[in-house]
Amino acid sequence: MSRYPDYLSPNITPTKLSKAHKSRARREPSGVFSLFKPPQIQQFKEAFQLIDHDKDGWVTEGDLKEIFSSLGITPSKEMLDDLLSARPGGSGRMAYLEDRGINFTMFLTMMSERLFEFDTEKQLLEAFESFDENDTGVVKVDEMRKWLREVGERMDEDEIGRLLEGSFSDRQGNFNYREWVKVLRVEESVE
Repeated sequence: MSRYPDYLSPNITPTKLSKAHKSRARREPSGVFSLFKPPQIQQFKEAFQLIDHDKDGWVTEGDLKEIFSSLGITPSKEMLDDLLSARPGGSGRMAYLEDRGINFTMFLTMMSERLFEFDTEKQLLEAFESFDENDTGVVKVDEMRKWLREVGERMDEDEIGRLLEGSFSDRQGNFNYREWVKVLRVEESVE
């Protein structure tokens, strides 16, 4: 039994469709496409195309070997099997051996699962808590500016200012991240 809805899973045993059904199937996008905005889908498409070395529209074991070797990693057969059998509609190892691999819709479904399984509030709190050594619920604005400018996906001064300046920062230079996360939670539930 697949954990994916039928409309997101590949139809392993194709049935003969009438012209009307074929036309409707071409017009109706997969449900997973409605989860993302067009620019996000485009980014996923570009990532998929980077992985799909032979450009056949399918990520296969050969494509995965190629991408891993370009990263200096020699994947084991078991690792490749696990990656390919985790696809939507895949009921284990034999399913992907019978099929060709992972197409873009399957890839997008897999990415949506990974993105939507995270609890944003919890993760934000954990990220800020790593800078809050005394567990006070606040972090030093100057320290956060430094980290946001210099580490990871660096932010420019304007972005940092919008985040750290305002009602969540006090005159002593502290940013109250717990209150900020609470407000985010309220704003998300309103949308």
